[in-house]
Amino acid sequence: MNNQDLVLYGGIATCVLVIALYLIYWFNEKKSLKKTLTESKPAGESTLNLRLQAYERLVMLAERISLPNLITRIPAGDLSVRQYQSVLIEQIKTEFDYNLSQQIYVASTAWQALNNLKEQNIFIINQVSQTLPADIKGNELSRKIADVLNADPRASLHTMVLEAINFEAKKIL
Repeated sequence: MNNQDLVLYGGIATCVLVIALYLIYWFNEKKSLKKTLTESKPAGESTLNLRLQAYERLVMLAERISLPNLITRIPAGDLSVRQYQSVLIEQIKTEFDYNLSQQIYVASTAWQALNNLKEQNIFIINQVSQTLPADIKGNELSRKIADVLNADPRASLHTMVLEAINFEAKKIL
């Protein structure tokens, strides 16, 4: 064996050793990361309290944007149908935006259910208001919305959303 062969074999052995050490390191890191991800630490008391408070806020939000509560809480007064429509929709959006940060504490299914409730309520308000002439009073809009909800109680997702929030909250207790 000459010097060139020794250098070549030494270089190959060094490369194999470096690759082997790198693979060992990579596998250990992967194993460590997997262990970290699978070992879920129990939620601290403060985290649990934050999550429960978030669910409470979502229940309050669902109640505040439910159409029966909304039309009772916000009287039409002398507003036209279109003005009252805008006020109702703006109130729903404001309430929702105010509680937007709660989504980081709750399950995505609960947040999505609440988002669906918001969208459905806006849709109902828009659809009912389109059936009414623009020149009548907003009281007629609130009366028609109540009629739609009374005609088919399943027209509103409100009850199902509250059940979903309740279900998700009970999972963390």
